[in-house]
Amino acid sequence: MLIAKNISKKFSGVIALANISMELHPGKVNAIIGENGAGKSTLMKIFSGVHTQYEGEIFFNNKLVKFKSTKEAEDAGISIIHQELNLVPHLSIAENIFLGRELTNSLGMVKAKLMNEKTTELLSKLNLNIDPATKIAALKVGQQQLVEIAKALYTNAEVIIMDEPTSAISDKEVDNLFAIINQLKSEGKIIVYISHKFKELFAIADRYVVLRDGSTIDSGNINEITQDQLIHKMTGRNIRENKRSSSVKDQPVLFSAKNITLNHSLFKSKKVLNNISFELHNGEILGVYGLMGAGRTELMECIFGLHPKNGSGEISIGTEVQKIKCPADAMAAGIALVPEDRKLHGLIINQSIRFNISISVLETLQKWGLLLSAGKENSLSENYINKLSIKTASDNHLAKTLSGGNQQKIVLAKWLATHPQVLLLDEPTRGIDINAKAEIYELMKTLAAEGMGIIIVSSELPEILTVADNILVMTEGELTANIPIEEATEAIILKHAIHKN
Repeated sequence: MLIAKNISKKFSGVIALANISMELHPGKVNAIIGENGAGKSTLMKIFSGVHTQYEGEIFFNNKLVKFKSTKEAEDAGISIIHQELNLVPHLSIAENIFLGRELTNSLGMVKAKLMNEKTTELLSKLNLNIDPATKIAALKVGQQQLVEIAKALYTNAEVIIMDEPTSAISDKEVDNLFAIINQLKSEGKIIVYISHKFKELFAIADRYVVLRDGSTIDSGNINEITQDQLIHKMTGRNIRENKRSSSVKDQPVLFSAKNITLNHSLFKSKKVLNNISFELHNGEILGVYGLMGAGRTELMECIFGLHPKNGSGEISIGTEVQKIKCPADAMAAGIALVPEDRKLHGLIINQSIRFNISISVLETLQKWGLLLSAGKENSLSENYINKLSIKTASDNHLAKTLSGGNQQKIVLAKWLATHPQVLLLDEPTRGIDINAKAEIYELMKTLAAEGMGIIIVSSELPEILTVADNILVMTEGELTANIPIEEATEAIILKHAIHKN
């Protein structure tokens, strides 16, 4: 058993954990539930040796432990799969899995072939049929997530901490992961599971622990509590999501895409996107849904000018055709993109919140056209910190010190500062708690009511059905349906996501 007693932790004077106590049981899936900023990830980083300075005690297998590093935690039998991927992009899949624990012969030479073979075995368990010599940089986010899981499984740990493990994988991969988790349970492993997806929690978890504002609120068997009760314990209030009821059919066309095509970067005869065409009206929220490999992210990237050499097609704002060959062209046309991977593409995590918010509009913050005005920069960052309810004691704190949800709000603030006409959101609520999701949904609706056009890519059908006016469905790089919200159901959307017309 893994037991925490009175664990407290502060960052720059801000209380992250306040006397947290809990028990995590072997042979069980122990769900840690709470909003962003509740302290879930911070506590897991203490368990796994990432944070070494804290107050309180941790007992593992009836022994008091205090890890000085992640290696000490791993050696003791605790492994963590981070929400934010922790892979080396220019090393291969096998090299990442065996990093720091390479297999060598008597002369100290690396047994690359054996490592590749063992990696193939691990990946096959996750239904990821990819050459183990493939570089991590060549993989999509969902595939990288599976590599993280394989990396943790290889350690044969007694405690496996999964922080949002399904945030970027398909339903089929989720089923596969759950089968692996059930196998690990039968072996007596302690599974610590963090997720904001209640359907998953009730499907896989045995026990729950609720955290709120850095404190322990409640714990128990998950089959003895309802979703509404959990939400209330998480937030101290009830949250309801309402389907969109406004109509945008009569509004003018704000944005149109015609015949967007993207050739594969290596295999020119293969199309990642094939003749995608659609329109976005003033004030419309357009949902884009598809299973992994459907081309949703690539479509957003093409619109934003990230694939000028391999992409083709026509993009218009109003009636004016735009020449978008790079992101600067897209920004000049009034288009902004909140990317799927906030850590890699959305933030400069070692810079301040203020820096990250202002970086996209530096020219508007200049004094006499020469120097950056500190006053303007401070005013801008404080405005968006308040507007988006970013939890921080100061805009001078580094972005990396914030929770995932608050980091996402910084990325949103950065792009909203450009006052775009068209806002592209690629998985904007990935890894974000239910309250933060509700806040972002309300923000989207407010922006749409002001006339902004929004395109949201999401892997969560309930999310698409909550926020969208119309829904585009993609399969293998093709547009298979354009469904008005009043006609949309999960069954209809999935039917078009699975089969081409």
